[in-house]
Amino acid sequence: MFEFDADKISQLVDTYVIPWGINILMALIIYVIGKMIVGVIVNVLGKLLARSKYDDMLVDFLKAIANALLMLFVIVAALDQLGVDTTSLVAILGAAGLAIGLSLQGSLQNFAAGVMLLVFKPFKAGDFVEAGGAAGVVKSISIFTTIMTTGDNKEVIIPNGSIYGGNITNYSAKDTRRVDMVVGIGYDADLKRAKEVLKEIADADERILKEPAVTIAVAELADSSVNFVVRPWTATADFWAVKFAFNEAVKLRFDQEGISIPFPQMDVHVHKDDAKA
Repeated sequence: MFEFDADKISQLVDTYVIPWGINILMALIIYVIGKMIVGVIVNVLGKLLARSKYDDMLVDFLKAIANALLMLFVIVAALDQLGVDTTSLVAILGAAGLAIGLSLQGSLQNFAAGVMLLVFKPFKAGDFVEAGGAAGVVKSISIFTTIMTTGDNKEVIIPNGSIYGGNITNYSAKDTRRVDMVVGIGYDADLKRAKEVLKEIADADERILKEPAVTIAVAELADSSVNFVVRPWTATADFWAVKFAFNEAVKLRFDQEGISIPFPQMDVHVHKDDAKA
């Protein structure tokens, strides 16, 4: 029924089967070996980044990006071995990447800012910071957003672009902080005794550091009071506790010492003219 022409079959094998078979085999070899080499490179990159003490999330993300880019080169090389026109493929991928980049411009800005935050680490999880129009304890830092918890336990999610594009105040960056307070006394109060009492209160609080020494000085002769600045240093974790306790101690001691703490007041004089006939 079917007649086989051995010469045609041999020619077909020599022309198509063997060359295509070799190309497919070489493409598979390129893909397999390339994948193995990419795996080694990505692992070495991960170890180097880990030694640099970068954030684990950033390390994993950079490894994924490197793996995707290197595997793209491997796939292009394998397709080129098969005779596929990779020039047009690369052009299509470039155009698609440009279109995606333009449509995701805001997200890419947040992504770039997230990478910078993870690399330069202006703050870390657990720090109390003021950034991006919010203040709170940093809960987590991701590639696109940073999550904070405010003092009244609200969760705030801030785009990284808003944080990195503005000022960042990290209140937890240093081990110690200075507590700045203003204490006013009346003009008729004993100035020297008031200063001694303020020094005694500061010396009695063990959380206040001896070095640097506390600053107590007359800062202003205001309208209704003589104002002292009191500036003790304390551990960052004790900042608010020292501030609150000091203010309470000042009121109690001043009451005991008879030192007046003035408050704003106004005297109103009403003049009544006699009605003229």
